[in-house]
Amino acid sequence: MKKKISIIIKAGLLAGTLDILSAFLHYYVATGKDPLFILKYITSAVLGPEAFSGGTEMYAAGLLLHYFVAFSFTVFFFWLYPQLKILQRNCLATAVFYGLFIWIIMNLIVVPLSRIGKFPANVSGMLINAAILIIAIGIPLSFIVSRYYRKNDPAAISRERNSQ
Repeated sequence: MKKKISIIIKAGLLAGTLDILSAFLHYYVATGKDPLFILKYITSAVLGPEAFSGGTEMYAAGLLLHYFVAFSFTVFFFWLYPQLKILQRNCLATAVFYGLFIWIIMNLIVVPLSRIGKFPANVSGMLINAAILIIAIGIPLSFIVSRYYRKNDPAAISRERNSQ
């Protein structure tokens, strides 16, 4: 169990870091503005417009919230992987599926229910954001989780296959 928790922590840190760095880069390239704005945008999901007038504490809150979400998706994927046989067939297909799943959950459920209210609805932005999630979160998690279960807990996958 200690090894699994260690892997989950490392995978969550990796996925969260790749995702936030991708978001920073995309925002900077698209706008030429300070990419740290992204952290205040994340904070605004909880605090609303007041987040944009805050200082360092808003950046820190955004970073913590971002990693909380990244870890939540990481833990969920570690749980889901042995449950769904289809995820075990192809790491790249699983990465695409999980990245799109995250995009759907975040943009069609979480963001609309947050104090942000709605997500920017232009097609190129949606495609870029989905690609970031596939590359930064889907691919690393798919390969890390697949390797973990093959190497450390093949019985979990066997039990699931036998029960279906």
